[in-house]
Amino acid sequence: MSVLLVTGAYDREIRFWDPTTGQCYRTIRYPDGQVNRLRFSPDRKYLAAAGHGHVRLFDVNSQNPSPVLSFDEHKLNVTGIGFQSEGKWLYTASEDGLVKIWDMRARGAQQEYSAHAAVNSVVLHPNQREIIIGDQSGRILVWDLMANDCSRELIPEEGDMPAIRSVIMTPDGSRMLAANNKGKVYVYDYDMAAYNPAKMLDAHDTYILNMACSPDGTMLATMSADHTSKIWRLADLHSRADPYKILTGHARWVWDGAFSRDSKFLLTVSSDLSARLWNIDQGVTKKTYTGHSKAVVCVALSDNAGSLPQVTASPQATPANSTAEPASSHSSPDDSTSQSQSNDTVSGS
Repeated sequence: MSVLLVTGAYDREIRFWDPTTGQCYRTIRYPDGQVNRLRFSPDRKYLAAAGHGHVRLFDVNSQNPSPVLSFDEHKLNVTGIGFQSEGKWLYTASEDGLVKIWDMRARGAQQEYSAHAAVNSVVLHPNQREIIIGDQSGRILVWDLMANDCSRELIPEEGDMPAIRSVIMTPDGSRMLAANNKGKVYVYDYDMAAYNPAKMLDAHDTYILNMACSPDGTMLATMSADHTSKIWRLADLHSRADPYKILTGHARWVWDGAFSRDSKFLLTVSSDLSARLWNIDQGVTKKTYTGHSKAVVCVALSDNAGSLPQVTASPQATPANSTAEPASSHSSPDDSTSQSQSNDTVSGS
């Protein structure tokens, strides 16, 4: 298919969706526990799913429900996964405080890096030589893969050091962005292997759960416990602190998001049991995907540029607020409205 749209949830299911009709056409049961993260391999042949202590690799083009490969050496929840640009190796991060490198052609982890605390997020620099880690202690660690050593330790916020929830790189490698449990985003300019603090953004009044950068490098999306996703123009960050769009419509925490390849659409998932496909410029929900029975917490999207505009709007498209901050709707860690939903929780302060 030209568009691969997949969600994972606390109901232990991975669902493949037809982006146009909104219908689920394939379901993979994940009996080992909840699904924490999803990523496609660069060649789109495989889907990596992270769970408790392991990562399973599924064949995208097969109806076989069993994984073709498993990576099982972590002790706790796997919180981050990604592929090297050519798909030769996989990297994983876990609440056990470790980041591991796995050769796709060999057994066992080939390299291992230790953080100060549980790792919440990990990203590979586009130069393919550095791995950036965000951990529960509020630190950002940069590991040099060639030297096999930690080359940088960054502490965005002194004092109580709130947990780092998400770290991402811009596609050109010029910026690293880190978000924490207090709703702040820290922007670092990358120059000659140095990460220089450039900007602090008060993006949300509560937890930022994840971030995504558009493939064209112009926009940042922040997904939050305040039930919103915000779109920021990266070129404006140094001169202004207002979001380009505030996407409202989800009824509970927004856990994850992914841009389309042409950077015109954002797909978000929420504890309200739904996924939403947003047209960013129009500020509306083009399609809503429902079928999970518990919180939807991760998403993977792979499409050919220009293949999503054919999706027609859902009957009740929700406009986005592009000018004013919505009223704060902070969800406490034990916020729950239905027994069918998992509690919204996030570790740390």
